[in-house]
Amino acid sequence: MKNTKAHEESSCSVDLIKEKITNQENEEISRNDLPSDESSSQNDLLGKDSLSPSGFESFGFSKELLKTIEGKGYKEPSPIQKAAIPELMLGRDLVGQAQTGTGKTAAFALPLLERLKKENHNPQVLVLTPTRELAMQVAESFRAYGAGHSHFKVLAVYGGADFRSQINALKRGVDVIVGTPGRVMDHMRQKTLNTSGLSCLVLDEADEMLRMGFIDDVEWILSQLPTERQLVLFSATMPSEIRRLSKRYLNDPAEITIKSKAQDARLIKQRFIIIKNSYKLEALKRVLEAINDEGVIIFVRTKVITLTVAETLEASGYEVAVLNGDIPQNQRERTIERLRKGSINILVATDVAARGLDVERIGLVVNYDMPFDSEAYVHRIGRTGRAGRNGEAVLFVNPRERHFLGTLERTVGQPIEQMDIPNNASINENRINKLQKRLLEEAKKEREHDEETTLLKKLIKQAGEELNINPEQVALAAISLAIGSNPLLVKEDENWLKQCSQNHRREDRSSSRRRNDRNSNPPENNMERFRVGVGHRDRVKPGNLVGAIANETGLKGKMIGRIQIFDSYSLIDLPKGMPENIFQDLKRLKVMNRELQINRYK
Repeated sequence: MKNTKAHEESSCSVDLIKEKITNQENEEISRNDLPSDESSSQNDLLGKDSLSPSGFESFGFSKELLKTIEGKGYKEPSPIQKAAIPELMLGRDLVGQAQTGTGKTAAFALPLLERLKKENHNPQVLVLTPTRELAMQVAESFRAYGAGHSHFKVLAVYGGADFRSQINALKRGVDVIVGTPGRVMDHMRQKTLNTSGLSCLVLDEADEMLRMGFIDDVEWILSQLPTERQLVLFSATMPSEIRRLSKRYLNDPAEITIKSKAQDARLIKQRFIIIKNSYKLEALKRVLEAINDEGVIIFVRTKVITLTVAETLEASGYEVAVLNGDIPQNQRERTIERLRKGSINILVATDVAARGLDVERIGLVVNYDMPFDSEAYVHRIGRTGRAGRNGEAVLFVNPRERHFLGTLERTVGQPIEQMDIPNNASINENRINKLQKRLLEEAKKEREHDEETTLLKKLIKQAGEELNINPEQVALAAISLAIGSNPLLVKEDENWLKQCSQNHRREDRSSSRRRNDRNSNPPENNMERFRVGVGHRDRVKPGNLVGAIANETGLKGKMIGRIQIFDSYSLIDLPKGMPENIFQDLKRLKVMNRELQINRYK
């Protein structure tokens, strides 16, 4: 590990660097910040005058790197960059808690790039990411920041890509490797990846690697690395397993937490629709008709559903693409590029396939299926509202899933509003608005060739003279050509919408009765009622809850009171006066591989 004296000197230097940038601290992420790892069109966010001296000069970067930063028009570092860069420049281990979109890739890429040794031809930095898409994205960020460093090489390694070409690239020499745990392990076992010269390992989105089951792979990789190395861990959340990992492997790390701004969350308008599975496809088509005029990502749970949804939308005339685990990597890349350029507007994807996907023009995210957990929901809706733009997210909720809404609202820190399935009137209003918008935009344009404009005017005049009609009638004929043979206004049967609404009202009344029934049987005087975040869908049984809580608290099973298990949560009565430290331990306790998330029930 690191020398104590050197560490003390580093700490002093950190204080000096931090003092230099104190006056520049600003907890708001400005439009002139160094863009995050999630931004693909960074320069659009920057003003024309942003080439003035930047806050990055305080970090001691080389002239080459500062020139690259200045050339891209970046001005002020974001909060995570201000906090992390001084620590990493001095070689300290670091634990950073920050959401996507805060600039964390630049926070570690810039200082690690600056500290590379030119004479070392073996890999010096290894970045582990949960998905291939994120690996490609981080590698591209390194490549962009290293543009001014001669002979700098970065390689992304992940499953689904040609193994032999990766081996050849490694033989030629690479400075930074960004990869998924499985493929990195393959190269290490094949001895095609030499880790003897590694000076730093970065775990990016560690909580997502935990959720996807990669933590054992990460620990195996850690065990193979040199003893003397810098470790950097970034995570959006800090589950107990990630805390344990950091305490075990990191040496006196700097700890940084950047809270997401409420302003960022408000950029995404979040709503939900109560809908039975049998009506989902019809409801989806109506949502797309009523509120969409940009790119859309529709999240579903399985590969089979991606195909079902895509085929239905294609039959309705939409340009749709699919992204799931069966799609080859080169096709995935082409699909994302088509979405980015606007040649397709709708992408139907599974969570893993779309992880790290960054397309700025996404205006709507539809959660066709309820996400498996709160973090997945945050990552999903984070695909819209990019780069300071507004976005919308719509969640389809089966009546039996509605109790999970409270958990999602607590996670995002704002209410998720209920909306009705769009009716004919709202769809028609949107169609008319879109047509009007297209007309106004086209009217403002000037055709590149004057002779074409002259010809079109001549055609309009001839049509009016031959048919003896006025210009308004000619314009109406032109609009009809643009609309095509399908009617502009929808006149579909809406009886099923009324039926859905009636069913929801009955469900609401039934839920109310159930709540009243529960409240009519309050806990005994010496007991207090708690809500836990596991239920029937997690296959939990009373014995699972009793055993887990008894082991954690030391309570005897007979001291645990009434247990009521529902679809997505359970209610349990425990003795009053629970010490706060035990209560906090119970929050992190896992039952059926899910955190208990215990809260007092009111």
